[in-house]
Amino acid sequence: MKAATYSGLWLSLCLAVFGVTTLNGCSQTVPKDHLYQQLGSTVGIEKVVDALLVEIEHDPQIVHHFRDTDIARFRKLLIEQLCELSGGPCKYTGASMQESHTGFKITQADFDNLVRHLMKAMTEQNISIAAQNQLLGLLAPMYGDVVYR
Repeated sequence: MKAATYSGLWLSLCLAVFGVTTLNGCSQTVPKDHLYQQLGSTVGIEKVVDALLVEIEHDPQIVHHFRDTDIARFRKLLIEQLCELSGGPCKYTGASMQESHTGFKITQADFDNLVRHLMKAMTEQNISIAAQNQLLGLLAPMYGDVVYR
């Protein structure tokens, strides 16, 4: 009988703590630009993009996709896109992902490589894993517009 009582108390305590934690978490509002701030604002995003460009330059598997790309323009547009996606004040002025990737025949392996390079660039800028995952979650829906076009 004691074991059942203790396990019942333990379950009640766990539910109470979980409930309070969940309710407490729900009562806190996260600012729209929270991820933008976690990425280091525009300066941080610029550093991530610059590090990503270095990674791309040294990756023989994907660098050929950028052979005819105006890198300065690509950099500007990627900064705009990451800034807007993360809740920052920027507006993305480029073409749709589908339009801009048609004809490149980007494979899943190419896409995965770019994501790996982006994660490395964010890690080098000391961006938290939680913020990295949040940004990657915002980028993930673009997969179908980028791969095998």
